[in-house]
Formats: sequence, C-alpha cells, structure tokens
Amino acid sequence: MEMPTFERPMPVKTPTSAPFWDGLAEHRVVIQYSPSSGSYVFYPRVRAPGTLANDLEWREISGMGTLYSFTVARRPVGPHFADAVPQLLAIVEWDEGPRVTTELVNVEPGDIRIGMRVRPVFCDYPEHDVTMLRYEPADRGEEPR
Repeated sequence: MEMPTFERPMPVKTPTSAPFWDGLAEHRVVIQYSPSSGSYVFYPRVRAPGTLANDLEWREISGMGTLYSFTVARRPVGPHFADAVPQLLAIVEWDEGPRVTTELVNVEPGDIRIGMRVRPVFCDYPEHDVTMLRYEPADRGEEPR
C-alpha cells in the first residue's frame, strides 16, 4: 500500500504581515520598529508591545543573527513533513534584537552549536508565491548586503 502524499502548509499573507512576506520575496528581511519603545518588533502586529503605540514602521534589517536554541526533529512533526527528517528547528536571535523561529539548512546536526553565527537563506516557492526564511552557518559565505 502506497502512503498518501501531503502538500506542506504554507504561510498566508495578511494585511498586517504583508510587508514581511513581500520583503522576503525580494530576499530582504523587513520587520517592524517601534519609535516609542526604541526597539525592533517581531512577529508583525498592529500595536507596539509594551506601549500599545500606533507607531510601528517597517525597516530592513541585516537578517544576521545568533543561534539561540535548536532541536533535531528525527520524527516528522506531522504527515506533511514525513519526507523532511531530520528537521533542524531553530530559534535565531537577530542582531537587531527580536527572535524568529526558523529551520537550519546546509548544516549537519552534529555541527550545530548554540551561539553560532547564522545568515539568512531565502527559499523561494514560486508555485505558492511565498519565500521562506531559513538559516545556515555564517561561515558558509559572505554576509548578505
């Protein structure tokens, strides 16, 4: 009996998150900044955390960061990911402050270290009109522009 195949779920762009996804499509990392708190904000939202100010603006960041945490998922997290194990699930702390959940690519599980420098990898899925943000060790090449 052949196992059924599942199409992986893809993110859905909303009016609030559109600038983030549009930036990724251009291979740029664009997140919100709150002048009232003097800090970058991620995940996209309509009010600044802490101050609830309506002052969020979109700014490009380098996308460079440090590996904050990770896990190696040797069993699929769901049937949609049965062909994608092991998955290297990670939390990256951007140089600008916020943290993002992501996946590590172009690295062996045994070579992953908390605190390692990482750089963005833009994975385009044109059939879904989406670009996903992944990360690889920064020593894989030049820092992004």
